[in-house]
Amino acid sequence: MEILYTDKAPEAIGPYSQAIEAGGLVFLSGQLGIIPDTGALAHSLAAQTVQALENVSCVLKAANLTLKDVVKTTCYLKNMEDFALFNEIYGQYFGDHKPARSCFAVAQLPKDGLVEIEVVAEKKA
Repeated sequence: MEILYTDKAPEAIGPYSQAIEAGGLVFLSGQLGIIPDTGALAHSLAAQTVQALENVSCVLKAANLTLKDVVKTTCYLKNMEDFALFNEIYGQYFGDHKPARSCFAVAQLPKDGLVEIEVVAEKKA
């Protein structure tokens, strides 16, 4: 097992790692729409979704991976009424690559975020 870290994504806000590589898979902890340089959340659902996906991309890059290597995502929204806008932005990032996905509305996210995205990616030999 290897702990992965990049300073291009937000620091973990608790006792966990940004990502762990194990058994040919890379497990990313959930990424909020936190701007790494400031530690603040982006200002809107759209901006937080973009930032969360950028953070995911940066952590994947630390493992020499891209969004094309993602096999599963789990997405958490504060409000399911935001699903259409979230889905539109998510689709722009993943394009024709369509990993398996779950998406849930939750009562509250850390830092009162509006969206959180976690992924599992495959590290090919």
